[in-house]
Amino acid sequence: MSSGAFQILRPGKVFWLTAGVAAALALSGLAGAHHMESAGHWVTGMNNRVVWGLPHVFAVFLIVAASGALNVASIASVFKKASYKPLSRLSGLMAMALLVGGLSVLVLDLGRPDRLIIAMTYYNFKSIFAWNIFLYTGLLVVVAAYLWMMFEPRMHRFVGAVGKVAFIWRLVLTTGTGSIFGVLVAREAFGSIVFVPMFISMSLSFGTAVMLLAIILMFRLNNLPVKDEVITKLRSLLAYFVITVAFFVAVDHLTRLYTVGDTGVERFLLVDGGIYPLLFWAGQCLLGTVIPGIMLLTPRLAGRFPTVVASLLVLLGAFAQLYVLIVGGQAFPMDIFPGYTETSSYFDGVVAGYQPSLPELALGLGGIGLALLIALLATRVLPFLPQAPVDQPGG
Repeated sequence: MSSGAFQILRPGKVFWLTAGVAAALALSGLAGAHHMESAGHWVTGMNNRVVWGLPHVFAVFLIVAASGALNVASIASVFKKASYKPLSRLSGLMAMALLVGGLSVLVLDLGRPDRLIIAMTYYNFKSIFAWNIFLYTGLLVVVAAYLWMMFEPRMHRFVGAVGKVAFIWRLVLTTGTGSIFGVLVAREAFGSIVFVPMFISMSLSFGTAVMLLAIILMFRLNNLPVKDEVITKLRSLLAYFVITVAFFVAVDHLTRLYTVGDTGVERFLLVDGGIYPLLFWAGQCLLGTVIPGIMLLTPRLAGRFPTVVASLLVLLGAFAQLYVLIVGGQAFPMDIFPGYTETSSYFDGVVAGYQPSLPELALGLGGIGLALLIALLATRVLPFLPQAPVDQPGG
């Protein structure tokens, strides 16, 4: 079955095996969420001081990556790069799938998902969380309209205009996500305006890595050709996005080291904070930045397997970065009265402990499984994949 230069192919056993693994992950996520809701959050590693745990790491990763996954479609329709046009539909699909997966984890991690209706009907517009409800749901609507323009031949003339709206919307969305941490001054590890451009660059990096893996996986499962030129272009983009993320991370930490009052939290995150410096230097810097950066910029490592390895390393570094940022930022003791000395019996100066539990891990992986399952099944319903080689501008 085909639609123009796009088609729906008959899937093989490997396709259904992959879909089965994704479904199993999604079901494990539901089981983990049900266990946490039934038994209470005491079965997790979260506590009164670390209220955003491992599920939030997965949720923020998926939401940020969703914004970046749409970059391929934006390059085609907004920046008029025709070679990316055959991948635009898949780009929009991955953006929606990742966002739904991330929001599912976020909602199920609330402890009382049924109380989401309160967040949707009572708004405090001084809170960035209230604005994010509109930004997240709005992106789903905008991308759905974007895909409609792509699918309906009579609407092709509007693709560029809707693409510009989607491009602006995802920049605002990522700005909102970064602002959650950037304006949260109660935590010394947060409260930096650098978080806004850093999260935008993170979205481009994470989303491009996901798109590279999605292109290679989807085309392999459906026995479709994808030329090396497209992979090479995305590899180069990913390399520069990784470097950009590293730049803003360096600016953030150097700024805090320069500020006298922030040297304590910097020493905690970079030197003597236990698991957090290890994740930062070994996970985020070495495995997530240096090694994939070298691999992506080395012409001799331009094959599919090195590309997959480099993309996976970028995503591994992404999880390490978000874990250090979100969990490590909460674990450092709060300075409740800056410039003053106070004493109490409530963990003054004590680092908050946090050990992720199995239900938390299951919920996070369930979000990834749900996103993958949505993407796989969607390609069975609508022609998201091009019939012609993807280096051709047609379609």
